[in-house]
Amino acid sequence: MTQLQEAYIVAATRTPVGKAPRGVFKNTRPDDLLAHVMKSVMAQVPQLDPSLVEDAIVGCAIPQGPQGLNMARMGVLFAGLPNTIGGVTVNRYCASGVTALAMAADRIRTGQADVMIAAGAESMSMVPMNAILTDMNPAIFSKDENIGIAYGMGLTAENVAKQWNISREAQDAFAAESHRRALAAQAAGYFNAEITPYDVSDMGVDLISQELRAKGFTVSQDEGPRADTTAETLAKLKPVFAARGSVTAGNSSQMSDGAGALLLVSEKILKEHNLTPIGRFVSFSVRGVPPEIMGIGPKEAIPAALKVAGLQLSDMDWIELNEAFAAQALAVIQDLGMDESKINPLGGAIALGHPLGATGAIRAATVLHGLQRTGGRYGMVTMCVGTGMGAAGIIERL
Repeated sequence: MTQLQEAYIVAATRTPVGKAPRGVFKNTRPDDLLAHVMKSVMAQVPQLDPSLVEDAIVGCAIPQGPQGLNMARMGVLFAGLPNTIGGVTVNRYCASGVTALAMAADRIRTGQADVMIAAGAESMSMVPMNAILTDMNPAIFSKDENIGIAYGMGLTAENVAKQWNISREAQDAFAAESHRRALAAQAAGYFNAEITPYDVSDMGVDLISQELRAKGFTVSQDEGPRADTTAETLAKLKPVFAARGSVTAGNSSQMSDGAGALLLVSEKILKEHNLTPIGRFVSFSVRGVPPEIMGIGPKEAIPAALKVAGLQLSDMDWIELNEAFAAQALAVIQDLGMDESKINPLGGAIALGHPLGATGAIRAATVLHGLQRTGGRYGMVTMCVGTGMGAAGIIERL
């Protein structure tokens, strides 16, 4: 049996995250965002010939419309990378980006590749969730055990809030803290190292001259954090998924647009090109849970990923637990007895946004740069996944 080799991360970057559907990237194609981070991540390692890259694995939760036609391959070509590089788009809903990272790492660990790009991209402005073209199997509705598959994500969050006794007050406080941490991180410049600014060029009509004019601007920071968000202001919002519920737009993740990319190499490439790794991919696990409480998924995936790595939860210095909803994040924290000071230190999806299939790659960049800045050793990216799953990936800083 061939012994597994290590997969090293030598670069990681992301775009800023824009708000959907009317934010800074509302007219920017997701394949253009993807090409931007692919080009940028390669530029971070100029001594590595791009022709050495063998494949690009890209996560996308709704691979249709502008992000269809195998967006991974489109991104490679639009980035001006050698056309010898392959591309495949993978879909595990919200865990698509971290799944792409795990798959790229596995190609290297099994000796099938030496250089890989892992990425994620999503535009919820151009491909909103309610525009999904799907034909549900009648078995979903004819069998009671399958009906949870059809539940909207918000309703599953209400189910979790009820089953785990997560109060509205706790959810709003958690959401307000997400914004506070994100704003503090922006003010301190903590995101600067992981973000590659994006130049937007929009066309619009001048209402006075009636002329079509181009408007250009540079996006360099996440659009979502709001300084006016407090637990008190959030408490005024009405539930949106259940009449007597507790889940609101304010304590749920934001719909967003964005992309992230990482460059992975084998030890052979590290030595031959004298590269300095920023991280080592350690382990990845996925576990299933009942679809009607899909938000609790990380509580099963996290212990599984830790077991594979031979580590304990206390070994984690930085945990990016995707805040799909405050209710599900709090339930996971409660069930596993997690240290909240280590979770989303710079804020989470409630403030920073959640561009679905891109989030795993984006937050992996956050973990790597955060560990570099703070000197921590181990970090984790974890999230719940639609239809009842949880995913978790562990990275070691080098």
